[in-house]
Amino acid sequence: MDLMDFEGEKLYFEESLPPEVEALLQQAGDLYGDGAAEQPLAEALRLAPESLNVLVAMYRLYYYQHRLEDALTIARLALSVTAKRLEVPEDWNLLTVAHIGQAGPASMALFRFHLLSLKALAYLHLRLGRPAEGRAILTKLLELDSHNRLGARQLLEVAETVAD
Repeated sequence: MDLMDFEGEKLYFEESLPPEVEALLQQAGDLYGDGAAEQPLAEALRLAPESLNVLVAMYRLYYYQHRLEDALTIARLALSVTAKRLEVPEDWNLLTVAHIGQAGPASMALFRFHLLSLKALAYLHLRLGRPAEGRAILTKLLELDSHNRLGARQLLEVAETVAD
């Protein structure tokens, strides 16, 4: 299976949301410049805890505010949500190439999202001074993505120059 083969699939941002959650996301966008976006996003997360739209918005808020531990928490939530949807192990250590095939073409976009969330987790560990954790995740990503479609190899090359 090619991780780039997801033509015709719905992407996470095309998922429909309840109107009140949509309104909260809009409000958060409007308030972002004022530094007041977290409260509406937190409420959106409370109302739609498994919405990838909400999780991505929350992740971006924390990441761009350099709140990397909070971003790490959200990345883990996204991995949990997508693992359940894909019916694959929540523990990334247990993922195999067979799980990609199991997800099948109908879920390739979601599986790609799952793996990109895993890459985000690796990157955050690197930024937080935990290179061993980051390298372990990136090594797993390369095992799952031998064609390096997600760009884990380049990040791993950089990570290998960082001492534990």
